[in-house]
Amino acid sequence: MKRIRQRILRRKAPPPLILNRDGGFNVVRKGVPNFYWDDLYHLLLTLSWAKFLALVVTGYIVINVLFALGYLAIGDGIEHARHGNFLDTFFFSVQTMATIGYGAMYPRTLSANVLVSIEALLGLLGVAMATGLMFARFSIGKARVLFSRVAVITPYNDMPTLMFRVANERENWILEAQIHLTLVRSEISTEGYEMRRFYDLPLVRSHSPLFALTWTVMHAIDENSPLYGVSAAEIAKDNMELLMIFTGLDETLSQTIHARHSFISGEILWNMRFVDILSRTKDGRRCIDYSHFHDVIPLENGNLLPNQWRKLE
Repeated sequence: MKRIRQRILRRKAPPPLILNRDGGFNVVRKGVPNFYWDDLYHLLLTLSWAKFLALVVTGYIVINVLFALGYLAIGDGIEHARHGNFLDTFFFSVQTMATIGYGAMYPRTLSANVLVSIEALLGLLGVAMATGLMFARFSIGKARVLFSRVAVITPYNDMPTLMFRVANERENWILEAQIHLTLVRSEISTEGYEMRRFYDLPLVRSHSPLFALTWTVMHAIDENSPLYGVSAAEIAKDNMELLMIFTGLDETLSQTIHARHSFISGEILWNMRFVDILSRTKDGRRCIDYSHFHDVIPLENGNLLPNQWRKLE
């Protein structure tokens, strides 16, 4: 019987319990402030680029407006500036803060010189801080690790096995790559308390010394596995979530990089296997077809797993 390839697109499932698709935490924090002044550096590093640039531009304009108002308040203290003209004092402030000094306008009174000295100092500090923050944001090592959209439970060496794919999207090596897989599920104690429990899932191979191609991560569902005897319905009922943490050393950046992903019940498929994406070119080089990275095909009838199996007594 001819096999038919079937592309499994992401199902419309509820959002992940702990992780969003971008790896961010899907957790609402209550009872604690969202901002600490003593943690300003961390906030400025974690802001999105759009918010960071908007903050820099807004701060730059506000500071120059305040100094422009200060120059207006001291009276006629700037040579060649029109008396009481806000635009002249604003652009004079811009020249002073950037230490441009065109020479067309310059301070001529003591109070104006004092304001210029303060603004020049603040300008130097502001440029140094903005430059440092820009460099720090650019230098943060970020992983470009691709996770498959779905995981599958399929027989492998006569053993039900959980599988998913990982790939390095960059054309370089990730050294000492490691993956840690954890099962999160809701459990109710004998007293009736509902708690989220974390169970480590041992992998067939959790470490790769040189990671450049693809990696099929596998967890054998044997008698010692927390998933042993668990059905597809129980995965959904207990709000199970598979969390994976990827770490490695990027050889280009010489920095440790991290990536995280999760699968929920609607993204764990039974009796499917991933489409083979590795091949060789005519000159013998390895080729990876990322266009089929997320594709799976159904198993033949003789290899099917039941959607539920009972634990051995």
